[in-house]
Amino acid sequence: MKFIATNIEGVIVVEIEPRLDERGFFSRSFCYHEFSAQGLQTQFLQANISFNHDAGTLRGMHWQEAPHSEVKMVRCTRGRIYDVALDLRRDSPTYLQWSGIELSAENARALYIPEGCAHGYLTLTPGAEIHYLVSTCYSPTHERGARWDDPAFGIEWPQVPKHIISSRDDSHPLWQP
Repeated sequence: MKFIATNIEGVIVVEIEPRLDERGFFSRSFCYHEFSAQGLQTQFLQANISFNHDAGTLRGMHWQEAPHSEVKMVRCTRGRIYDVALDLRRDSPTYLQWSGIELSAENARALYIPEGCAHGYLTLTPGAEIHYLVSTCYSPTHERGARWDDPAFGIEWPQVPKHIISSRDDSHPLWQP
């Protein structure tokens, strides 16, 4: 696997290294030893799948507060998405900065998102499916959200024909630094 740093401390693009033959390919998408050597989370307690019917579906920006803060590793297993990590760690040199990357079934990349960062994505194709590994179990009382279009963040989302956004995601208050 290849681990590629982004502009946000701790947000890592994980690329597979496929071994090709006439059948297709085989690759590891996670390895305890390789993640450990990079200083990354090696224990994931929950795996989630999100399916989205339409292109232009936006989900985010979400995270969980301590003591249920979570590390996420996000991979698009069908279709294409624009995946965003937003640094909300007040002591971080990249506080309020974001990093975005296209994830697709074709490029097989994953985005590793550390604790203290919000996560969201925009589907670029219909039928997009996303698989998450999460370091802690979901806790509704610790779930938090921020506006996807908050000017404090300045996230530059790709232009798509329509946006389908839940009323919850569209109603988060503006960020209060």
